[in-house]
Order: sequence, then structure tokens, then C-alpha cells
Amino acid sequence: MIKHLLITTLSLSLLSTAISEEKSAADSASETIALFDGKTLKGWKNPFDYGDATVVDGEIHLLSDKKFFLVTEESFDDFEVTVDIHLPEGQANSGVMFRANVEPNKVFGYQAECDGSDRCWSGGLYDEGRRGWVWPSKEGRTKEKKFLAYEKESQAHFAKPEVKGALKRNGWNTYKITCIGNHIKIEVNGVVTTDLKDDTDASGPIGIQHHGEDGQTYRFRNISIKKL
Repeated sequence: MIKHLLITTLSLSLLSTAISEEKSAADSASETIALFDGKTLKGWKNPFDYGDATVVDGEIHLLSDKKFFLVTEESFDDFEVTVDIHLPEGQANSGVMFRANVEPNKVFGYQAECDGSDRCWSGGLYDEGRRGWVWPSKEGRTKEKKFLAYEKESQAHFAKPEVKGALKRNGWNTYKITCIGNHIKIEVNGVVTTDLKDDTDASGPIGIQHHGEDGQTYRFRNISIKKL
């Protein structure tokens, strides 16, 4: 009996150790990783022949007179990425690219919109350089007809006070984008602005945008990712 108890105790101990090791491995796999170290642009690249990116006081500053994107060297598939964005005054528009397609002088694909206009579509899903607006959709701004099937629904969603007012126009804004398989969710300052499924892109770099307003500085900080 004593021998049996010792074997059982040992088996439980080994099982407990194995579970603990699996949990530790899972926790490590889902660890939040800083994509921007606050000091350098290590891990980032500019695929364009123009546009300046500098680090100032723990922020990435983008300056250009034409639209360009700074993108990560690494690609990601399933993840939760967080980015803080501060738009300049005046006319401004930016966003966070994810699962992006990168070519010389060209970046296209999924973008979480940061809309500085009175339209207030911040947190919408825009397909940069390809299909146009996915969510919200709008006749004349959406190139793929199937998305127009929920034009009325999507426009009503962005008319909700909490969604329309999610962006702080003259302050810092935290964007969180979660991608698991074909499920895409975008949040702006804790408000869910987009939650849908789309199969177009499964993996790619993360990117940040300067919209091209000459003399304007776009600011970014606290860029991190959790692989899921």
C-alpha cells in the first residue's frame, strides 16, 4: 500500500510538473513583445525612396510630403497588436497596417483607419491600395460589391456616439487590432469599432502611415504585439 501511494504521489508530481511546463510554454508563446524599443528603429524599414522616420523622446516621428509607410521587418499571422497614435493638427489621416503586403515603394492591404476628418471613421477597416472601404462600406468608396450589402448597417454603427467619438482628435489614441484566422477586430481607446471576418490576407508585417501632408509630423509610441 505504501509503495502504491509513493508511486501515485510521484506520478501526480510528474504530471503537475508537465502541466506547469506546458503552461509556462504557453505563457511564453503569448508574451507581449515590444516592436519599438523607444530608442531606435531596429526591426523597422522604409520600403519607399522618400519619407523620414526618426525617434524623438520615445516616439517614432514620420515626416513626408507624400504618403508612405514604415513597416516591421518581421511578418505576423495571429496576434494582438497595440499602437498609440497622435495625429497632427489640420488635415490629417493615418492608420495601422497589419498583415500588410510590402513591395518597393508600395504597401497595400489591411489598415485600421485613423481618421482626423469630421467623417469620424476611425477604427474602420480600409483595404489600402486594393478594395477600398470594407467596414464601413459606402457606394463610390467601396470597390467590392459584396461589402455594400451591409452599407446601411455599417454606416449606422459608425453613427453611434461611442464609435463616432472614439478618437481623441488632438490627443493620443490607443489602437488594438486582434487577428485570429479570418477574424479581425479593431478597437480605438477601448471601443470596438470593427468586428468581422475576411480571408484575403493571413500574414504580413505591421506598418504605420504618414498620409503625405507636407510639414506635418505623425507620432507613434508604445507599439507592441502579442502572438496568439
